[in-house]
Parts: sequence; structure tokens; C-alpha cells
Amino acid sequence: MTLSTSLENYTVWFVTGSQGLYGEETLRQVAAQSQQVAAGLSALPVRVEWKPVLTDSDSIRRLALDANSDDSVIGVVAWMHTFSPAKMWIAGLDALQKPLLHLHTQANVELPWEDIDFDFMNLNQAAHGDREFGYIQTRLGVARKTVVGHVSNPAVLAQIEQWQRAAAGWQAARTLKLARFGDNMRYVAVTEGDKTEAELRFGVQVNTWGVNELADAVAAASEADIDALVQVYLDEYDVAEELLPGAERHQSLRDGAAIEVGLRTFLEAGGFGAFTTSFEDLGALPQLPGLAVQRLMAEGYGFGAEGDWKTAILVRVANVMGAGLPGGASLMEDYTYDLVAGDEKILGAHMLEVSPSLTTQKPRLEIHPLGIGGKDDPVRLVFTADPGPAVVVAMSDMRDRFRLVANVVENVEAPDLPKLPVGRAIWKPAPDFATSAACWLTAGAAHHTVMTTAVGIEVFRDFADIAGTELLVIDEDTTVRGFQKELRWNQAYYRLAQGL
Repeated sequence: MTLSTSLENYTVWFVTGSQGLYGEETLRQVAAQSQQVAAGLSALPVRVEWKPVLTDSDSIRRLALDANSDDSVIGVVAWMHTFSPAKMWIAGLDALQKPLLHLHTQANVELPWEDIDFDFMNLNQAAHGDREFGYIQTRLGVARKTVVGHVSNPAVLAQIEQWQRAAAGWQAARTLKLARFGDNMRYVAVTEGDKTEAELRFGVQVNTWGVNELADAVAAASEADIDALVQVYLDEYDVAEELLPGAERHQSLRDGAAIEVGLRTFLEAGGFGAFTTSFEDLGALPQLPGLAVQRLMAEGYGFGAEGDWKTAILVRVANVMGAGLPGGASLMEDYTYDLVAGDEKILGAHMLEVSPSLTTQKPRLEIHPLGIGGKDDPVRLVFTADPGPAVVVAMSDMRDRFRLVANVVENVEAPDLPKLPVGRAIWKPAPDFATSAACWLTAGAAHHTVMTTAVGIEVFRDFADIAGTELLVIDEDTTVRGFQKELRWNQAYYRLAQGL
């Protein structure tokens, strides 16, 4: 099964609440105007499908059940065009398992002051109909995003798009199968975690396959498939001379191509959307997978190094949420610092596995020794992430919950790095280096992250709300003292929210 990262196959339902009190003529007007509002969302990346106006409890409940059973439906947008008594919504909201967005809007932008009569008032009363709806959502404890304003306002559309992308990421997690080749790096704490709880919370299935099962798939790669993939490398990258056909290291490039063919075959056959490897468990593989991992991440797969399945989930989710946008998502790791006072920067990289989706430049395909793993020198793509805004996000298992920690950062121009032949990024974290690092350490956030240059922090806020998962944000407004207080509040809240 070929992995899809597109949003084209997803749908959001647009539902409108009313009641029969106002008569059939009014309900026809409600339907016509709600179709116009839904049409105002047609430019969003996820298709919006209008549904007939809902006027009773049974139809609302049945719509919720239909949405739950349709895998293409990733969320529901609800608007109370007129006054829809909220007790009608109790059964439906209680049954709904898909993300919900409450759109507080109305059909008209400006009021026709001179022509307003009570017929107009009866038809256009979302101002208090949505308040009734808001009450019942709060009373039932329904998680939702609330967006206020007319659909002709670009700021309103931007908020809905952020929610759509978060809902798509959530759907990707709910249907994700993740293959672990080997276990976690020995003695490392933060890459461990509760895989059963992860399936309950996020829906992802995390299971392990012996690395030699992957090695068998690599060994089965045909010469024709390897030849074809090597030609792709020659066409797409600046290939080092020693790796070119006929050169002394060309076999290493063919070995890297065989790993990609075998890995892709294994993942597609199993329906996997994410995977992990470990340099401590390479079995019969000729080299640590580097080039193959980089290319698969750029296509939308999730990946975590050293058995880090939690980061692999985040990379896959971020790839889906950023589908169709400039930029990409990649495994990242804070490696070392430039501590010049007032101009502190972080150099991020990994051994080999950083996605080329972070750059618009043509990567160079090179081969260099790797001091760990005990295998042949691995091939890899060498580049620097483009300057511009980004977000780094980590997932940690805090025993009683998963915690997401996100830092808003700015990738900057890189100095010449002739002796660092890996994919890398250099960034300045918000609000400043000292505050960022202190808060990150205080939160117990992981050293592996996903870096995304495609979506911003608001999409991750929406994702965390949909998932019911803790999110701590480090941005331009963060202070160490305020962050510490938020940690304490969250500790109490998430303990209480679990119940007895």
C-alpha cells in the first residue's frame, strides 16, 4: 500500500442547527444561507461537504454516528443559524468522536438597518443560537475549537484551515501503523514509553520486527530496481564523484539504494506510515540506513532514530498537517550550541537522518565514515535547512500522560561547515536561548524532536486539543517563572482530569 500524505481524500462536514418553530419557508432560507456559508469555505485545503439542516435530536445523533463510521470524515463544523435548542444536541454531541469546530458566524456581514423586521430577526439569530450551543458543549465537556467571524474574513479562514490540518494529523495518527526495527538505544530513558497507552491515546499501532526481516527485503531488491533508483539519485542530487558509476565507492551507493528499495517494499507491504531504526541493531544490513530514511521522510513517512517511536509519530503527523505547504518535517536533535552572548544559536542535526524537505537547495549525496554501528560507511544527503520560521516539538512519556513541548524557532543562515557532512539546521529559539533551554529542561522534554517548517504553533495547539494531550509552548511570550507555574497547574489539572 503506497503511503498518502495528501489532504485530498479527507472531508469535513458542515452542519447547521435550527428548529421547526419558524416554519418551512424560514427553514428553506436557513438551508440556502448555510449552503452559501459552506461555499465560503471551498478554498480550504480539506473539502467541506454541506449537510441538510438539523432540527431534531434523532437526526443530530444519526449524523454524529454517520460521521464516526466514515473514515474520510476528519471533523465536523457546526453553526447554529437560528436558535437550535441545545437539549436536542446532547445525544449527538455525546456520540460524536470526530473533531468539532464551532463556527460562530452569520450569513450577512453588515446589517440592513433600514429593512430589519422581526422576520429578519427570527432568521438571523446565531448571536444567541450559538451561545445556547456553546453552553451545552461546555456542560458536556466537549472538546472543540471555536472560531468567531464571517467566512469572508481571511483571518477566520486561516483559523479553520489550521484546525483542518490538525484534524488531518489526528486522523493520520488514528490510522498509523509504526514498524520498529530493533529496540531503543540501550540505557536511554526519554525514547522509552508506554506503547499501549499510545495506541489508546493517539490510535497508533507500535510493534517491532526483527531487523533481519528488513535485511531480507533489502537482499531481495532486484538489480533493475537498484539501477532505476541510482538513476533517480543521479538526476536529483549533486552526487560525489567517488559514488558515480564506475568510481571506487559506487557499490556503497548501490547498497544505499538496495536499502531504500527493501525498506520501501517492507513498509508498503505492511501498510506502515512510520518506522524506527537503531544503530545498535543493524543485523545483516550493510550500512546504517541514512539516504533511504531521508528520502522516505521527505515523502511523508514518520521516522525516529535509535528506536524513538514517539518522535516517529510526530514526524508523520507533522508531514500530514503540512501537506501542500512549502517546507517540510524531519527528525531533529539539538546537538551543540554557539554561546556568543546575545547571539546564541543551536546547531541541530543527527547522525544521518534529517529530511531534505527542510531545504529548497539541491542536496549533495556523499559518503563518509560513521564512528558507531560497526558497518560500512553510509551514504547520506548533505544540506542546511533554509532560513525562516520553524517549530520543534517533542513528545515525552510522563508516566500518567504524554506531554508535548513545542518551541517556536527561527532557522538562520549557516556558516561554512566543510567538515560536518550531514543534514543540519541552525536556529535561534524564542524568546531567547537561556529561557528556551531552561524551560525545555524543566519540562523534561526529549532531545529528539520533529522540526517543521510547514506549519506553525497554532496547528499544534489544535492537534493537542483534539488529542486531549498536554502541550507546553515556548514562544516570544514565555518567561521561566510563568512556565514553571504552568507546569504546576498542568500537573494538578491532568491528575484531576483522569478521575479516580
